[in-house]
Amino acid sequence: MTAGFEHLLRDLTPQVLGALVRRYGHFDACEDAVQEALLAASQQWPRDGVPSQPRAWLITVASRRLTDELRSDEARRRRENKEALEIPLVAPGADSPGPRDADDTLLLLFLCCHPSLNRAGQIALTLRAVGGLTTDEIARALLLPEDTLRKRITRAKQSIRTSGIPFRPPPPSEAPARLAAILQVLYLIFNEGYTSTDRVDLAEEAIRLARLLPPNGETAGLLALMLLTHARRPARTTAAGDLVRLDEQDRTLWDAAAIAEGTALITDAMTRFPLGPYQVQAAIAAVHDEAQTPEATDWPQIVALYDLLIRFDDNPIALLNRAVAIAMLQGPQAGLTLLDNLAKDPRLTNHHRLAVAQAHLLELSGDLPNALTAYLTAARTTTSLPEQRYLNTRAARLR
Repeated sequence: MTAGFEHLLRDLTPQVLGALVRRYGHFDACEDAVQEALLAASQQWPRDGVPSQPRAWLITVASRRLTDELRSDEARRRRENKEALEIPLVAPGADSPGPRDADDTLLLLFLCCHPSLNRAGQIALTLRAVGGLTTDEIARALLLPEDTLRKRITRAKQSIRTSGIPFRPPPPSEAPARLAAILQVLYLIFNEGYTSTDRVDLAEEAIRLARLLPPNGETAGLLALMLLTHARRPARTTAAGDLVRLDEQDRTLWDAAAIAEGTALITDAMTRFPLGPYQVQAAIAAVHDEAQTPEATDWPQIVALYDLLIRFDDNPIALLNRAVAIAMLQGPQAGLTLLDNLAKDPRLTNHHRLAVAQAHLLELSGDLPNALTAYLTAARTTTSLPEQRYLNTRAARLR
């Protein structure tokens, strides 16, 4: 199958699955039916051409598979129980596809990020059901054995089935928690793609899904943050795939259109909505992206924004980044003093990012022997192969 067909089917998968789950429930059975319809499309469309309404075609084929399966299951249960079992095969008013594709995809995203599922299950199910990725693609992206990932998805679907989660927007009382879960899942997916050197599709998928969310300050903030971060991707690695530090990147390679969109989004969000942590992080990214050179970076503004960010959430990475920003403003020793205090935080015990920051500031201060040790420590503790190569390369330069 050509790449064009694959792209079309991936885009249509969540729309078709969402439409079927809305009509019939039975998340597991609906997903199986959609997979069969996708298989049929992959065999027929290259030969016969893409139908004029490909989404409706897939819904029709999947619905037939699903109703056949439900009828078969109903007959089996009748034989076993010797009594009728009522199974709603078609929901009222669901005879035609209707213009529900975007709504259904959004509802499917809410379903996959239900708070009753653990975070690992939410990520896996979102990538599978809403992102349209195959199990082996998700396993490769998350660096997991395929069997482990398959079990994770199965457990998540079982949780949906046993909990009786309805396929509808959450009630107002649950909406904030559900949306917060969605934002975190999408940001985790984005980071999986951005930090990888060969999974740009995951970052782009997170951005696509973020565009579906209802507009408010934090959804706009997350989208802006991802756009402003993703804009640097062309300069983030060398042609050989080696990482390039932010202050050493060729800024002419940054995506100007993404920076403009992200900056406009965060500017608008911060003036119209209550402030939240994703907005503050996006504002920090915007300050970095607006600087034409590393020396032109507005470090006082970045420090002020980190001070604001930690009021929302004093997570250790934010505190660590604030220490580096203060070092850029007041000198490396000021940052190193803050890092020494952060080293006592149990949340950063053996965390490679602390060693990376220490190595960078020690190198700036001229303490090359200790910088070398810190780079090697960071290289040993990170699980990312590109980061290991980068850190070992930095260390080699100091020998």
